[in-house]
Amino acid sequence: MTKTPSLALILAVALTAAAPAMAQQPQGIQRADAFIDVWNNRGGNVLEMVQTRQELASSGRTVRIRGYCRSACTILTTMPNACLGPQARIGFHAPRIQGTQIIPPYVDQIMGNFYRGGIRDRWFGGWNRSMKMQIITAREYVRLDPQARICDSIRG
Repeated sequence: MTKTPSLALILAVALTAAAPAMAQQPQGIQRADAFIDVWNNRGGNVLEMVQTRQELASSGRTVRIRGYCRSACTILTTMPNACLGPQARIGFHAPRIQGTQIIPPYVDQIMGNFYRGGIRDRWFGGWNRSMKMQIITAREYVRLDPQARICDSIRG
């Protein structure tokens, strides 16, 4: 009689393999003053970004997503204390095991659970399976997810 691996074990393996580990201080995140700025963040390991999201959401500070936020970084966009810089670009693509075109199971579902509205619809409508980066502007993002907002503290 063989045992079927548990969903938790499969998920842990998939998340660990999905992308390289991030450094102690996630790249592209600057903590200073009244704001936390996420600048040109390339994403990385989804599980680690979920942990970063929890830390940033509980920081009590406004998190400004600026420059280019792509891949796992996109799950930061829906934090209650997040806003998008007016010039921000947000890039979505299928999660994949580093160095391959293999989409690990469940990782796209984890990411999709953080999205809302038209962003969620597009994610599950094909962005979650596309190797091509789907890039949208901050204003397009807000149009697709009206709960998101442009940062008042950033001009231009």
